Amino acid sequence: MARIALLALCFALPVMAQTPPADAPDASRLVRVPPPMELVDLAVAEVKPAELGRVHQWLAEEPHVAGTPGDERQIERIRKHFFDLGLMTRVEGFRCLLARPVAAELEIVEDAAAPAAPAPAGASQRRGVVPLPVNERNLLEDPSTAHPDLTWGWNAYSGSGDVTAPVVYANYATREDFARLAALGVEVKGRIVLARYGKCFRGYKARFAQEAGAAGLVLYTDPADAGFTRGKVWPEGGGWANDNCIQRGTLNTLPYPGDPGTPGTFAADNVLREDPATLDLPRIPVQPIGYAAAGAILSRFSGAAVPEGWAGGLSMPYRLESGPGWKLRLMVRQERFMGSSANILAVLPGVVRPEEMVIIGCHHDAWGFGAADPGAGTMCLLEAARCFADLARRSIRPARTIVFAAWGAEEFGIIGSTEWVEGHAGELLQGGVTYINLDMAAMGPNPSIALTPELAGLVSRAVDRVPSAADAGRSVLAAIRGDAAAAPRFGALGGGSDHIGFVCRVGMPSVSLGAGGAPGTSYHSNYDTVAWYRATVGEDYASAAMITREAVAIAALAAQTPVPGWRVQDLGRGLVAHLDALLQRCEDESMRRSLETLRPAMESMVLRGEVIDAAIAANPELNRQDDLRVRRGLRSMLQAYVDDAGLDGRPWFRSLIAASDRNDGYAPCMLPLLAEAIADRDVERLERAVERMAAAQDRAEQALRLIETGLQIRNR
Repeated sequence: MARIALLALCFALPVMAQTPPADAPDASRLVRVPPPMELVDLAVAEVKPAELGRVHQWLAEEPHVAGTPGDERQIERIRKHFFDLGLMTRVEGFRCLLARPVAAELEIVEDAAAPAAPAPAGASQRRGVVPLPVNERNLLEDPSTAHPDLTWGWNAYSGSGDVTAPVVYANYATREDFARLAALGVEVKGRIVLARYGKCFRGYKARFAQEAGAAGLVLYTDPADAGFTRGKVWPEGGGWANDNCIQRGTLNTLPYPGDPGTPGTFAADNVLREDPATLDLPRIPVQPIGYAAAGAILSRFSGAAVPEGWAGGLSMPYRLESGPGWKLRLMVRQERFMGSSANILAVLPGVVRPEEMVIIGCHHDAWGFGAADPGAGTMCLLEAARCFADLARRSIRPARTIVFAAWGAEEFGIIGSTEWVEGHAGELLQGGVTYINLDMAAMGPNPSIALTPELAGLVSRAVDRVPSAADAGRSVLAAIRGDAAAAPRFGALGGGSDHIGFVCRVGMPSVSLGAGGAPGTSYHSNYDTVAWYRATVGEDYASAAMITREAVAIAALAAQTPVPGWRVQDLGRGLVAHLDALLQRCEDESMRRSLETLRPAMESMVLRGEVIDAAIAANPELNRQDDLRVRRGLRSMLQAYVDDAGLDGRPWFRSLIAASDRNDGYAPCMLPLLAEAIADRDVERLERAVERMAAAQDRAEQALRLIETGLQIRNR
């Protein structure tokens, strides 16, 4: 049955799959399955910085936006890499609603009697009209920026339109910023909003602007956030955004990730789809620009000064309204279309428990060359695959199956990984052990880790064997801990990347690895090239080597531990911490009392978990019947917090522990059913949420009893 399940995972659907070459690892050979920490050390030692640099070069050799010919070529390059490593390789295609730019213009339009406006350098000017640049300039220092497949700045799924209107500055265009404008009496309806990137996902900026009645939205990167006030700009001695640097990105804020037309269902060719015209995608035109163009707009404002904290880094007064004498013309034309992309998967079958999977993943699509996003993670994924494949050639094999996944169309709304989870939910619920995400991971020497709480112990043990890129004499664990006496500072997983389907849909234990600290950003711009990366992050690929070593260490330990390395006490501690955070934000006393009813079961999980975890560590090898009880109990414990009814208003999200923030997109929302009721000050909804959470805790209690039976622990 185990091998049947593995084959079903790898080759069931009618898509491209290939058998490895003759020298590929073969499970029928005499193999060695080393102890967990030995495999960790062997895998960590395999990582080669020079190989990372070689792979990075071809990963970022051309633009490869999802649904384009460049994307097709990237898929083939990655497939060939996996295949040449001797791994079972599969290309799983899907069709989804994508977007592409058709035309864009942005102009200052003067009244006939108004004085001529200063034009940005390089802009052609005709009487009464000042065109503003919507694309980056080519750089002599980096010839790749003249590649013919690069586009002007655009935001996917923007509405199409041609509007001319006065302008309102809305700071970061958060919901709170629009509320502040309303309180100040600033009219947004019928006007074009100018706002800077930051604080929340760009799609919510568009949604909030549209809800306020705006005619259009112009987004820019302010130098205070990522430009010359942070340091020297690219390519003039530093890596920060220059005045033409433009951040692209999707505007999709549908209440589910993945293909907009197939929520909850794998996006196959013949599946029934939602009518694209009925989808709640932006209706107003949205255009991103650089801060040179934004400065040309802001310099003509003559309204009231902005509130405290709203001014950015441009050397001019920041004002709220454009004033008389001129307007802004915004024209955007986009096409939404059914496009194709694919996930590329390589499989190293496990020797002992092949039906159980550890998955390492990163997306492969980009907005341009993608040297940083996603290349700073994709190269680590491919190097991790090489490390394990090389060990397998030496007959050193994992106990569990390891899957290496390059996801498609992430940039449009986390599409590829979501579709894969929807299509393989059954296998994940029965055999998913750990998902490791690497999106844009290697961006400096300073490591950061976000995870689901039950993995804290396993991840700590693994990264304690990995040297820090900033200080080879310290481990990554020590770098994250800071104070030697402190607990590791792990973040919480929420939105923003390919872990969402695993965490928020099927409740699979997951970890996201990252490293920052490089002095600059080229985020989603045409300047995200290998030249920028090597000049800014480093030519030695020390950051990428550290991230890859973390990934292979975690994967090796998760693949080898006899019982899945999920600690019950850490899950309990995580739940208690999330509950305490909610109580700190909750001002209503009746709501607080309702929340407190959940605490005893959570604290009991911590206490009982200490005994359970110690017993598992002391008895890694159990008899078959007890082993089955413990495994079934651990998996049931996690699934206890997955509710098929989903969140209120967001039924795709089924985890009662973690979701993406509904007004941010990037940030996590912990205990979301409770948190959202509290945020809405809805007492009745909170009572229902507490009842559902209590039912989940009852299911978890039954799972704990099964584990204790298998470990012969008397329930006290």
